[in-house]
Amino acid sequence: MIHHTPRDLTMRIPRSLPALLLSVPLAVSAAAAQGATLTPGENLVVQGVPAIPASLATEVRRYTESRTAGFAGWHPTRREILVSTRFGNVPQLHRVAAPGGARTQLTFFDEPINEAVYEPREGRSFLFLKDVGGNEFAQIYRYDVADGRVTQLTEGERAQNALPVWNHAGTHVAYWSTKRNGADRDVWVMDPSNPSTARLVMQNTGGGWFVESWSPDGRSLVVLEYESVNRSHLWMLDVASGARTPLTPRGADSVAYGGAEFSADGRSLYITTDEGGEFLRLARMDVQTRRVTPLTADISWDVDEFEVAPDGRTVAFVANEEGISRLYLLDAASGRHRPVAGIPVGVMSDLAWHPSGREVGFSLNSARSPTDAFSVDVQSGALTRWTESELGGLVASELSEPQLVRWPTFDARTISGFLYRPPARFTGRRPVIINIHGGPEAQSYPVFLGRNNYFLNEMGVAILYPNVRGSTGFGKTFVKLDNGMRREESVQDIGALLDWIATQPDLDPARVMVTGGSYGGYMTLAVATNYGDRICCALDVVGISHFGTFLRNTESYRRDLRRAEYGDERQPEMAAYFERISPLNNAARITRPLFVVQGGNDPRVPRTEAEQIAARVRQNGTPVWYLEARDEGHGFRKKGNQDFQFYATVLFVRENLLRGMD
Repeated sequence: MIHHTPRDLTMRIPRSLPALLLSVPLAVSAAAAQGATLTPGENLVVQGVPAIPASLATEVRRYTESRTAGFAGWHPTRREILVSTRFGNVPQLHRVAAPGGARTQLTFFDEPINEAVYEPREGRSFLFLKDVGGNEFAQIYRYDVADGRVTQLTEGERAQNALPVWNHAGTHVAYWSTKRNGADRDVWVMDPSNPSTARLVMQNTGGGWFVESWSPDGRSLVVLEYESVNRSHLWMLDVASGARTPLTPRGADSVAYGGAEFSADGRSLYITTDEGGEFLRLARMDVQTRRVTPLTADISWDVDEFEVAPDGRTVAFVANEEGISRLYLLDAASGRHRPVAGIPVGVMSDLAWHPSGREVGFSLNSARSPTDAFSVDVQSGALTRWTESELGGLVASELSEPQLVRWPTFDARTISGFLYRPPARFTGRRPVIINIHGGPEAQSYPVFLGRNNYFLNEMGVAILYPNVRGSTGFGKTFVKLDNGMRREESVQDIGALLDWIATQPDLDPARVMVTGGSYGGYMTLAVATNYGDRICCALDVVGISHFGTFLRNTESYRRDLRRAEYGDERQPEMAAYFERISPLNNAARITRPLFVVQGGNDPRVPRTEAEQIAARVRQNGTPVWYLEARDEGHGFRKKGNQDFQFYATVLFVRENLLRGMD
């Protein structure tokens, strides 16, 4: 069980940038050399986008062919792993029987499968999630290893379910589900070999409930109640009776918990919390007294993930040190920890112990390497690379490594971001793409850019990923700075970035494009309305165009959680503020070309947000490109759709950011 802050409530645009051009919803004439164009499939709604030359697909092909392999879990009795990787149109689960071994595909669906969890005793089956068309109403499935048979364990067209957590005996799982009413995340328990045993054990109100850990004796569960990125609570749940007991106080203080896992003897809980400090620190709680002992007070960064070894003697954890992941091992007896040497610089995720307790597996991503599966022997320190994903024709040494840059903003604070510069052969001041992350409770990391390397290597465009106020990873004070009626202060951070770009001798302040997804899409539209005379164009991906309409139309299970961040539209003062700042109501100030990308099934930011801003901006006579995939949700996950979006984006950049350049 991986423990980390539950930020799936906010936004995650997939960072995976898949490879082979196999199942692409495009029709391409054989006469590509004679000026043929790509014809979008029936699943795509395309408005205002010029015809895309078929030759463009060939030109950019090697930038669309990289592959990833995310660590999905250990087999419980063998030294082999599951990974999620893509050989067709979407990622599926594969078995890797030995380091560097073949990836044997196990699941074959039209929808992506990214995570799984083995039955913990013999590995006779594993459980996974699958939704339809990105709608996020995922159901739980069981894969039987002996015959490859797949059985659906949950049901409900509008029910959302979590990947289950197994008990130590391997007999039952616990998970949250909105099955009861589509809005509230209740806790259920089931014997996966017999789905009719599913039983509601904790009825909740709200969409912020997470199952964290089973007690060693299987009698209790620890459940996390998430109210906002700054406020959450832990509960102990008796599985038999359903009785719940609070583990953490519900006072006025703003305290966050990032997860919890029992010690091997069941007497303690390992948790992450920002109580008494700015960052999420690893700590130990005595179950009886509730006394909390900090364990990483010397590390002034968030602990993003942790996991307790099967024998309970060691805790592996990952610290987020200004965007770079550092793996540490903590001795449970002494409370002392040490860094693990020899792991390449990058961003780690999916931390998991092998049942033997000797190895820790994880995914690792860096600017010059897509996500791959690794493990480290905690006794010898030996690092093992299990997969080596293809770059699709790119040369790793030629890929830009980012520089951490900082700039002052309006209130004397310092904002930072990662700047990827184009190769030295591009001389003079270079155009800039500002790419703003979503969330806003999220963070831009120095990761592999996949397709975006084309803008660097072939167009000579610099790309800057800012972490404006409201981003995680910089302390709980920083993450609160954009809440409620301070929303536009994060937009001012981009205004300050535009000022900083003008001072850089290698960056061109007259050629700037802004883009972002989800909340980053809102930021894109807000920059286009507030600083429209300082940018060339804007690309809004699944963005919020009016917080009032967004909050009314987003799925009910997440509405109150978003109100905690953005404000409550039912309050007159807040509603008036939303009316005043909304890009929709200020669309007359968007005078530079706009590209809007949307998933038709998006449950987080419904397509109405995209449709209304595109229509309003068109009324001004401003050029608007619009692309919607009917079979996608919050961001495109299918390679064919990702490719078409990329082709259109290349054209958009050429026509609006690079126009007139030699």
